[in-house]
Amino acid sequence: MTVHRRISMPADHPVFAGHFPDHPVVPGAWLLDRVVETLAEAGEAGPWRVATAKFLSPAGPDEHLDLTVSPPAAGGLRAFRIDCGGRTIASGRIGPLEA
Repeated sequence: MTVHRRISMPADHPVFAGHFPDHPVVPGAWLLDRVVETLAEAGEAGPWRVATAKFLSPAGPDEHLDLTVSPPAAGGLRAFRIDCGGRTIASGRIGPLEA
């Protein structure tokens, strides 16, 4: 099943004080955490491993980001993509952590 979610990081989030003070940018780690959180909310148990991740365009405070996670493909990997307007913020593949 494909999972969709709209996310945003509020401008008053404390991370923006140091990431970066004159040009605040949503951290990539926060974006990846939203991917994992979205899968958990959809009933998909972890733990997960990030196979690939590309951060293509910065996202700022209060921007509305559209997160999509595709169904599992070969090897259990799922493609994810985070878009804002007409630009891709991040994309990659995530799969179950191998024992």
